Amino acid sequence: MTSVTPRKTRGTGRPTLEQVAQRAGVSTITASRALRGLSTVGPEYVERVREAARELNYVANAAARALARAQSDTVAVLVPSLTNNVFTDVVEAIHTVLRPQGIEIVIGNSHYLRDEEEDLVRHYLASPPMGMIVTGFDRSEAARRLIDASGVPCVYMMELARAENLYCVGFSQEDAGEAVAKHLIARGCRRNAFVAAQLDPRMLQRGEGFRRTLQRAHLHDPDLEILTPAPSSIGLGCELFRQLITRHPQVDGVFFGNDDLAQGALFEARRMGIRVPEQVAIVGFNDLAGAADCVPRLTTIRTPRAQMGRTAAELLLSIIRQERIASPTVDLGFELVVRESA
Repeated sequence: MTSVTPRKTRGTGRPTLEQVAQRAGVSTITASRALRGLSTVGPEYVERVREAARELNYVANAAARALARAQSDTVAVLVPSLTNNVFTDVVEAIHTVLRPQGIEIVIGNSHYLRDEEEDLVRHYLASPPMGMIVTGFDRSEAARRLIDASGVPCVYMMELARAENLYCVGFSQEDAGEAVAKHLIARGCRRNAFVAAQLDPRMLQRGEGFRRTLQRAHLHDPDLEILTPAPSSIGLGCELFRQLITRHPQVDGVFFGNDDLAQGALFEARRMGIRVPEQVAIVGFNDLAGAADCVPRLTTIRTPRAQMGRTAAELLLSIIRQERIASPTVDLGFELVVRESA
């Protein structure tokens, strides 16, 4: 094919979408849809358009497109951490749903800080995205008002609530904590401790479910709770387990608010010569990587992280498309996975 130097746009010096469409022999709208990866465009047209874009060195002007529509082709996803596998699993699942629809996601990491999340909300709503997916309901009043007043469709994930015009996907954190307490009681554990770090709202909710169930069984001891705002980690789990057993050697059951804490406790128990579960039963939360490979294998609550991300993204798409929605609240539930540690 003869090499042709494309005519540039007057303002930017860049090839235009119209030039790509002309070279590919399709309409401008077809070229746009093909480059956005929409499934409504046949594969033969997609290849022709992409080949034309490569030959012309075309790069889409996202800012101009957003200005023309008063909205960007993005979805803002706000999470409190990108080092926690819980949220990386969710974000990856959201991406697998939205990307084939030609929608990119922008990820905001609040680091569990309300002020930082509020700044992110202001930033993303300045150039309104197609929609937003946010974590939980605990945020500043200003951030809440911004979201409500924006008119941007929003789905809340990880927690459940029922209110008018509110869409959420998650499970009951309190019910999960209750399930752990009932399991330890059924095993015959009578001195049950709760150990948690990070102390985000979901951690506190599962702790409340655990506490409430022990109270009903007249087995709750407030001294058997260790709560720290420090980031959750295996190393911290080692430290907190040793601290707990040193202070309360009669403890026979422990619920750790996250698997990494529980995995650290298993390591420390071996160092201390404490047999699990014969002397102390240990339960984690989330069923993270490695939980099934610990020694002993970790009993834990399996949370539907990938399903949550997919469902939240699908629900958001339905809202954007103004489709009929069966229920604005989607309870995905959880599973108590009983292994060797409890």
